[in-house]
Amino acid sequence: MTVSLENSLPMVEVKNVTMRFNGVEAVRNISLNVVRGSVLGLVGSDGAGKSTLLRLIATMIQPTSGEIYINGLNVIAEKQKIKNIIGYMPQRFGLYQDLTVDENMQFFMDVFDVPRKERKKRREKYLGFSNLLSVTDRLAGNLSGGMKQKLGLACVLVHEPQLLILDEPTNGVDPVSRNEFWEILGNMQKEGMTIIVSTAYLDEGEKCDILGLMHASILLDITTPAVIRGGSLTLEEAIIERIKKADGALAHDTFQL
Repeated sequence: MTVSLENSLPMVEVKNVTMRFNGVEAVRNISLNVVRGSVLGLVGSDGAGKSTLLRLIATMIQPTSGEIYINGLNVIAEKQKIKNIIGYMPQRFGLYQDLTVDENMQFFMDVFDVPRKERKKRREKYLGFSNLLSVTDRLAGNLSGGMKQKLGLACVLVHEPQLLILDEPTNGVDPVSRNEFWEILGNMQKEGMTIIVSTAYLDEGEKCDILGLMHASILLDITTPAVIRGGSLTLEEAIIERIKKADGALAHDTFQL
């Protein structure tokens, strides 16, 4: 996936955002911009704050301090206006297991108030992208893990959001389904969609235009995968080294205090 990142207004602006839960900082003073039509990947250690940052951008929770804007709209003051702009798929997306593939799609089209005249076209488009048109009568609970994730994505896409937010959507999914999932994302980006996705798979990180590397609630870096990889043989090797250095710096700062 490639996109021109110059001369474009950001779809997402995160300004000095901090999030505390019972005094514990889950996200610490993070600032970043996401360019329209680009794919931002979030990678890093477990518990780094990636899911919290995505929930903040998706308007699910309010920051302790700082500001977030989506398409120029403040996520707190103008939350209702943002609702139809974004699509958010958390790690445990709420498919109805006792409904069929088709019934799940119809339910989410009702939720998002998709116009009746658009429904057939969108059903065929997004179930087609997901290779699910042949199993529309199958209960969601009887789908494989990869098919469930693709159905979840199709349900999120039915209202055609400008911004798609995905929290480790391919975690535990087989390699073939992961590849198919990213093909869908590639198609969405070609149509102009902006995508933010967290992932535990660094081969997926390589497919992003920009990577945000998080550790211990901090955004260590945000740049292209190639720059983060630097002179290392692999992205994994480079990230492990960056995290080790960050841990050393944090330990030093704590000792100095």
